[in-house]
Amino acid sequence: MSAAIADGRVMAGRYLRHVVRAPEEIVIYFSLPIMFVLVFGYVFGSGMSVPGGGGYREFLIPGVFVMTMLYGIGATATGIAVDVGRGVLDRFRSMPMARSALITGRVTADLARALLETSVLVVCGLLVGWRWHLGLGNVLAAIGLLLLLRLSLSCVGVALGLSTPNADTVSMIVFPLAFPLSAVSNVFVAPELMPGWLGTVSEWNPISATTTALRDLFGNPGLGSDSWPAEHALLLAVAWPVALIAVFGPLSVRLYRRLGQ
Repeated sequence: MSAAIADGRVMAGRYLRHVVRAPEEIVIYFSLPIMFVLVFGYVFGSGMSVPGGGGYREFLIPGVFVMTMLYGIGATATGIAVDVGRGVLDRFRSMPMARSALITGRVTADLARALLETSVLVVCGLLVGWRWHLGLGNVLAAIGLLLLLRLSLSCVGVALGLSTPNADTVSMIVFPLAFPLSAVSNVFVAPELMPGWLGTVSEWNPISATTTALRDLFGNPGLGSDSWPAEHALLLAVAWPVALIAVFGPLSVRLYRRLGQ
């Protein structure tokens, strides 16, 4: 067990060094959520209504936190796919290292990166007027939910990277997957303002569950719905990621073992 942990730590360090050596990747993945904050917060924000009242930017920022975790799938899947395409994983498989090190190292690096991204977005949110209104315990619980979501999405990203023929194909899969999840959610618009069937889909969206839970923990506006998903958002914000981990965690291990066979 200690050897597997040590190997996972080495792999996490490798992925983090790649981030340091390629800072443009972080800039690219940061630019999208920051652009949404500026465009929706300032350009469209004056025309947006929040159920129950409240400022639109305070409604928006928790959703941007969640959306950033979602689009992290792209970095995970691309990194794994590049290693597969270059034959790096074949060399890892021939070395005396734990088979779990690739996945645990990648996931650990993703969580460290998620903390950095969240810290930057908190500063960005504070600059545009977002605030949290409840205690420090609620803030820590919200960060825990974000990391849990990122952990589950990292498992999805590893599975995509291992099953994608090359890195160029990753963007063709990730964007069509991630964009509808963020668009048909409560990140930008409350489900109550959508057509009936679309609002129902939005409320059951895993992204909406975590976003609603964050708004509740931060004391931000946008909690006007009395539907079951809205009233049990914290439960769903835990259940959805756990379900994804249960499915894609073992799948990632299986795909890694079959690699090269």
